Amino acid sequence: MPVDPSASVAPTARIHSDARIGPRTVVGEYCVIEQDVAIGADCVLEPYVFVKRWTTLGDGNQISVGTALGTDPLDKNFTGERSYLIIGHRNKIREHYTISRGTQPESSTIIGDDNYIMTSGHIAHNSVLGNQITVASCALVAGYVTIADQAFISGGVVIHQFSRIGRLAMIGGNVRVNQDAPPYFMYGRFDIEPVGLNRVGLRRAGFSRDDQSAIKEAYRLLYRSSLPLAQSLLRIEAEIDNAHARDLVQFVRSSKRGICRPKRHHQQRGEAVEE
Repeated sequence: MPVDPSASVAPTARIHSDARIGPRTVVGEYCVIEQDVAIGADCVLEPYVFVKRWTTLGDGNQISVGTALGTDPLDKNFTGERSYLIIGHRNKIREHYTISRGTQPESSTIIGDDNYIMTSGHIAHNSVLGNQITVASCALVAGYVTIADQAFISGGVVIHQFSRIGRLAMIGGNVRVNQDAPPYFMYGRFDIEPVGLNRVGLRRAGFSRDDQSAIKEAYRLLYRSSLPLAQSLLRIEAEIDNAHARDLVQFVRSSKRGICRPKRHHQQRGEAVEE
C-alpha cells in the first residue's frame, strides 16, 4: 500500500497514488507529494511542504513549513531528464528551504543523516552533504559542493560551485567560500581565510588534547610558517604522527580548486590571527 495505514495525512494534502509514505509519518495540511517519491517512517511534514518527483527521504526527518524538496536544478544546462534528491535519516530542514535534484540524467543531490538545516536557504544540484552538519539560516550552497561531516556553515555564507568544506570546519557568518576549506579549522572575513582551530567543534567531537595539539601544529605549518604549500605538507607528514593531520594533508593534496590561504595584506599589517 503506497500510504502506510499508520501514517497521518491531512485532508487538504495531495499525495500522488504512486508515492510511498512510511509508517507513522505525518503529512500536514496543503502538502503536495508528487509521483516517484518515497518517504520513510516517522517523518513529519509540516503544512505547505512540496516534495517533487524523484525525491527520497529516509526515516525520522522533520520538514518545516514552506520547504520545497527535489526542485528542478537552477542550471541552464538542465534539460528535464530524470535525476534525484536523496535525503537520509533524522534531518531537520526548517522553514522556506529549497533543495534541488541533480542536473545530469540519473545524477543526484545527496544529504546524509542527522543534519540541521535552518531557514530560508538553498542547496543546489549535485551537492553532497555528509552527516551531523549545521547549515544556518540564509546560507546558499551552489552546485557540486561537498560538505563533510560535522561542518558548521554560519548564516549568510555563500559557497561557490565545486568548493569543498572539510570535516569539522566552521565557516563564519557572511563569508564567501570560493576555495576549498580544509578540515578542523575556523574561517572568517569576507573572502574566506583561515583564522584558527575550530576548538569548540573539536572538543564537542571528542578530540583528545593530543589530537588538538597535533592539529594546531599542522595549522601552524600550513598557514603560519611561510613555507611553500608542498613543503609544508611534507613537514606535516614528517613531523606529526597523527591520523587527523594525515587526513588534513590528504584533503589539501586532493584539492582541485586550491585551498584558501591567509591574505598577505593581513599578515603585512600585523593583524592577529586566532590560534
